Amino acid sequence: MRTIAMIPARYEASRFPGKLMQDLEGKPVILRTYEAAKATALFDEVYVVTDSEEIRNAVEQASGKVIMSIAEHSCGSDRIAEAVQDLDIDIVVNVQGDEPFTNAEDMHNVLQVFYEEGAEDIDLASLMTPMRAESEIENPNNVKVIVDQHNFALYFSRAPIPYPRDRDIEVTYYKHKGIYAFRKEAVLDFARLPMRNLEASEKIEAIRYLEYGKRIKMVHSDSPAIGIDTPQDLEEARNILRTKKQQ
Repeated sequence: MRTIAMIPARYEASRFPGKLMQDLEGKPVILRTYEAAKATALFDEVYVVTDSEEIRNAVEQASGKVIMSIAEHSCGSDRIAEAVQDLDIDIVVNVQGDEPFTNAEDMHNVLQVFYEEGAEDIDLASLMTPMRAESEIENPNNVKVIVDQHNFALYFSRAPIPYPRDRDIEVTYYKHKGIYAFRKEAVLDFARLPMRNLEASEKIEAIRYLEYGKRIKMVHSDSPAIGIDTPQDLEEARNILRTKKQQ
């Protein structure tokens, strides 16, 4: 199967405008993410998909590949759907532009489900990682996911799900990590289908797939999800890189 990675990159962000062009130890955040995806060596091609000339210039100056969006898009899946419309591919992986520590093991594992028994029942795959701190579970910036016995997603929410009415029952809370692997047909369908109220309320695009009957296979990940949503997250990312350089 021909597999590519796409990194949707919008300059504006409601919580942290311009975050993808913030300096992360000598390089913009978006370039760090692009290089991390390339370094996995799992993809036939890696592209940044953007409507920003500033982002385009930063990536192309580092010899990266960019596709410029034509239409206005409110989410990454729509931006990717436009970009892959005429490409000869089977699987496209959506790598979040604000997650520069995305690793090869996670990407390999999310792709592997399309080569296993029962793959024909999977429209897209994504990652989840356990959360244990109550502050993480309560944080609405951390999207939570609950799954069935076969690890297919049942629902995503910014609220803590499941609600712990009986606190004597041990429950693991899972954070949704923002890597998706789509069949091309699934992401094209997403762009054609109108947003419904659940997605509009939660502001979680993965809900649209569920509302229209798509099956999302969730894959366990033990690596921490480090996204850059706030200036504090950016500083944490800088500290991580500094520590790695010193090791």
